[in-house]
Amino acid sequence: MSRKEIALVFTGDEFADGGEVIRSTLRKQKVKSTFFLTGNFYQNPAFASLIKGLKKDGHYLGAHSDKHLLYADWSKRDSLLVTRKEFAQDLQDNYTRMEAFGIAKKEAPYFLPPYEWYNATISQWTKEAGLQLINFSPGTRSTADYTYPEMGDRYVSSERIYQSIMQKASTDAYGLNGFILLIHIGTDTRRTDKFYDRLDTLLTELKAKGYRFVQLAELLE
Repeated sequence: MSRKEIALVFTGDEFADGGEVIRSTLRKQKVKSTFFLTGNFYQNPAFASLIKGLKKDGHYLGAHSDKHLLYADWSKRDSLLVTRKEFAQDLQDNYTRMEAFGIAKKEAPYFLPPYEWYNATISQWTKEAGLQLINFSPGTRSTADYTYPEMGDRYVSSERIYQSIMQKASTDAYGLNGFILLIHIGTDTRRTDKFYDRLDTLLTELKAKGYRFVQLAELLE
């Protein structure tokens, strides 16, 4: 893609501690984003005000599995950990939770699988459900913002995440053109170095490099 456009995508399940910071930053930066949230998230009373606010601000709200199920084994990706019936029910339950916020399935046709992990069968089942499966673009460490120090070698600091994004923008032949950049709306309390606190600086610097932030539907046109 030659256009310097990025879609900023957030996922959420049990944590929403970054919600208001992210919402405020997006309003300040005049960026419309996409939020894929689980049924667990939609039905949490503590998150209702945030969800309503994101919807009011014009962000896209989509499905991310009702119970945040792992659909395929981490080490045997071709395997399935859910039946087709269980998958269909999990997806339907997620959309039922969304209806409580006035979001109809036809208005939210993109589906981002839980854990951003799926296989060909899940992709096919999603398509047959009338939805389009999407995932983040690889090449940066942005999705590691969920890690915390107790994870040892798996922990990735916000500085490393930030630099991985800027390095991709500077060294890749296509930069971040057409990139789907995924960040979590909330993370474990054991991570005190929250990456969403650097979102404003990140957006400012990428805009200075000529990037424009668009919603997912516009990026995929």
